[in-house]
Amino acid sequence: MLNPTVSATSPGALPPAHGVALPRSEYRDAMARLGAAVNIITTDGVAGRAGFTASAVCSVTDDPPTLLLCLNRTASVYPAFQTNGVLCVNVLAAGQQTLSGVFGGKTPMDERFASANWRHCITGSPVLDGAAVSFDCRVVRSTGVGTHDVLFCEVVAIAVGAAAHGLIYFDRRYHDLLPPH
Repeated sequence: MLNPTVSATSPGALPPAHGVALPRSEYRDAMARLGAAVNIITTDGVAGRAGFTASAVCSVTDDPPTLLLCLNRTASVYPAFQTNGVLCVNVLAAGQQTLSGVFGGKTPMDERFASANWRHCITGSPVLDGAAVSFDCRVVRSTGVGTHDVLFCEVVAIAVGAAAHGLIYFDRRYHDLLPPH
């Protein structure tokens, strides 16, 4: 249970009152404690091929099957995703940390895609060989929140990887999720 008498910056504090700005660094430090799957988000279409690393992805509903993901409007890949209107959420498997770094940095787009093997599904977005699972999607809605767009994506096809293992990001580090031995 949270203690309502602690200050806004103390461990276990309640959120600040409406209108009181929470320091960005404090929020980012807290979010580091929210473990998340690591994903490579890809697109291809009239605006070209693009991809980036994201952890802000989650399920919305199974009827129709829909995911949401967040994309910074200042990202270099933003115009391609906005124009193409399709994408694939490639959930990384254990051991794919290097690929996350390639797609999360300033690596030129051609080099990003040259660092792995890809195929295509229904939308034409690149599907990563060796991903834990890939969700081929059509963007059906978008809404802006702060610096990001929240994209609602209807899943039109799924490619399940051969092994049940994954990669998460927690406490600013990668962690492999492997099946018990």
